[in-house]
Amino acid sequence: MKVLVAMSGGVDSSVAAARLVGDGHEVTGVHLALNRNPQTYRSGARGCCSLEDSNDALRVADTLGIPFHVWDLSERFAADVVADFVAEYAAGRTPNPCLRCNERIKFAAVLDRGLALGFDAVATGHYARLETTGGETRLYRAADAAKDQSYVLGVLTQAQLARSLFPLYGSVKADVRAEAAALGLRVAAKPDSHDICFIADGDTAGFLRRELGERPGQIVDTAGAVVGGHDGHHQFTVGQRKGLRLGTPAPDGRPRYVLGISPVTNTVTVGPHDALAVAHIEAIRPTWAVAEPRLGAWRGLVQVRAHGEPMAATIEADADRVRITLDEPAFGIAPGQAAVTYDGDLVVGAATIAAAA
Repeated sequence: MKVLVAMSGGVDSSVAAARLVGDGHEVTGVHLALNRNPQTYRSGARGCCSLEDSNDALRVADTLGIPFHVWDLSERFAADVVADFVAEYAAGRTPNPCLRCNERIKFAAVLDRGLALGFDAVATGHYARLETTGGETRLYRAADAAKDQSYVLGVLTQAQLARSLFPLYGSVKADVRAEAAALGLRVAAKPDSHDICFIADGDTAGFLRRELGERPGQIVDTAGAVVGGHDGHHQFTVGQRKGLRLGTPAPDGRPRYVLGISPVTNTVTVGPHDALAVAHIEAIRPTWAVAEPRLGAWRGLVQVRAHGEPMAATIEADADRVRITLDEPAFGIAPGQAAVTYDGDLVVGAATIAAAA
């Protein structure tokens, strides 16, 4: 099989490429240049798209003896991921840029170009399992629960899954690192990426301040009383506790959390942790990882964060909306996050949270 491997420069995609070479596939590596301003490239391994990462990927490709290319997708990344991220925060929502990157860059732009160039499939170092049965390609959680990345892949379609490969699906991270070391790959001990790749210093609030400017407003409690001020509602997310700088302490002395964000009035509402409890989620723009949309009511699991716990729920979906009723209340669920639904370990689909109560 002719396989294009998206090589980030990390240990996971490097071992994925090595395994495919070992299995006898015709492998080509590609690194994605996503940043339009090289001066913002950082040193170290805070993200996954730095100049340093590109050099690491090239060295791995040389070691494996495979062709290697760098594709400049910076303009599309800026429009589809970065601009979307900024717009979502401006609208008072909390997006997941890694999920958006998978949806619009790695498994849309890269896959489309790869197929046009004659490749049979695109492979990545994601931890997730694919299984093809009766013409349907199903996406499942990985064997290593601590590294499972099925959540950020939940937006993929059948057409994309059918042309995808995840060679690490059955591995645990420690074994992947050991395998890289045995192969002589210098990235064997490289730290995992953990930050938003286009925010070089890891300061999300600072990045949003630079992009959206300052817009002073009020922080109010649930009764509408002003308890503090802010420089812009885009500096906050539902469930946030730190950095509120409230001038008026709560009457009961307990910590307060962000309960809601109103872009129209430029106010942020805070209150006690108990007020964050959510039992019902409304999500829009559903996509389906399974061949047949799971419409109507059914029992399943829902996950609202990349490393969040799956929650038992009754799920009811139609063509435009997914309504989720949780068995137990959850806390800190923000509009803009993705709700990914599961049937056991099987990924069913994803939708964007519009409201929670």
